[in-house]
Amino acid sequence: MFRKTIALIISAVILCMCFASCTNGVTTKKGESESLLPIPAIEKFDVPSDFKIGLICLHDAQSTYDANFINGLNRVKDALGLSNDQVLIATGIGEDDDCYNKAVEFANKGCKIIFADSFGHESFMAKAAEKYPDVQFCHATGTSSKYQYSNLSNFHNAFASIYEGRYCAGIVAGLKLNEMIKEGKIKAEEAIIGYVGAFTYAEVISGMTSFFLGARSVCPTATMKVRYTGSWYDQAKEMEAAQSLITTDKCVLISQHADSLGAPTACELAGVPDVSYNGSTYSAGEDTFLISSAINWSVYFSYIIKTYVEGGTIAKDWCGGINEGSVVLSGYNLDVCAEGTESALKTAIAGFKAGTLHVFDTSKFTVNGVALSEYLADVDGDFTDAGNQNVIKDGYFDESNASSFRSAPYFDLIIDGIENKNVDYGD
Repeated sequence: MFRKTIALIISAVILCMCFASCTNGVTTKKGESESLLPIPAIEKFDVPSDFKIGLICLHDAQSTYDANFINGLNRVKDALGLSNDQVLIATGIGEDDDCYNKAVEFANKGCKIIFADSFGHESFMAKAAEKYPDVQFCHATGTSSKYQYSNLSNFHNAFASIYEGRYCAGIVAGLKLNEMIKEGKIKAEEAIIGYVGAFTYAEVISGMTSFFLGARSVCPTATMKVRYTGSWYDQAKEMEAAQSLITTDKCVLISQHADSLGAPTACELAGVPDVSYNGSTYSAGEDTFLISSAINWSVYFSYIIKTYVEGGTIAKDWCGGINEGSVVLSGYNLDVCAEGTESALKTAIAGFKAGTLHVFDTSKFTVNGVALSEYLADVDGDFTDAGNQNVIKDGYFDESNASSFRSAPYFDLIIDGIENKNVDYGD
């Protein structure tokens, strides 16, 4: 009952904000800027009329995470002129036999490529790949295509170097903290970031660390506290975590790796700056939203479709970044972001494009007071020490290297300056 009440509060707040911003058709807000990393145009190519692709989603479009995949595939669909019959999308498919059954259904309906979007879908997709060797099965955030499932030539993993986008978003947050310090709203030592995480997985830890390193690159006194919800999508838990970070942990800025509007809404209610994920939440927080980073999945969808129809071989493991157009940013909030935001973002983006900026530069962080010169990461995803590989080279942690290691994140270190407030998904 409590969660239902929270959900109603969230909906009411959003409606009230939208009404207030549109009253009499007058607004004094500048709104969002143009994106400095927009979604690029999709290359057009011919696709046979009998081609079909299927997309399996854990949640539906109400989840910002799943919406990214759905929107990405629909952009490709529109660009290539595919019909509704050629693009099959299933939502609300659990990380269980429902995934396998849906993959089988799609294969029997003639899909040449089937894609699933959640980590827990992986083993069920691999099972379907064994049954249908002539169908290509692709999976996001998975770890095992080159390892446990190396024998399945039709099974593939994919992700993006989202840590680049999160680092950029962190810079925006750090500049906002500096502004708050300069204006006397907080002291330097009170520049505490709160972070709402879903699980204690490498994907979440990599993302929150890259965001923190971006913030600290411009605000060296910044620290961060993290609360985990134990769910990828739970509005009530995400809102509660954000509220606890603000009221109990004294955090003055919030970000997240969770998929609802729970945290942004809590920030808007409390008047606390917010950095969201997987797309702009400006409409839910005109007075607090700063910026958002996201993965543009249309790049990968376009790649696998083109590769298939041209008779090529889809990469066993694939990762795209800013240079490929796979990592994008929303516009930044012109009414809330600090002066100098655009210039700082442009500098960071140029560094990523030139290959000179490395998020996990080991000279920029320590673990228990020690700088890292070597780290044996669990890149094969078997959760054992056997076969772990050193992923530090040339002075940086080489995250999401799909060629040498894997596309899904394997940075799982809690660095100095970050404090986990819970690891059991409770208080």
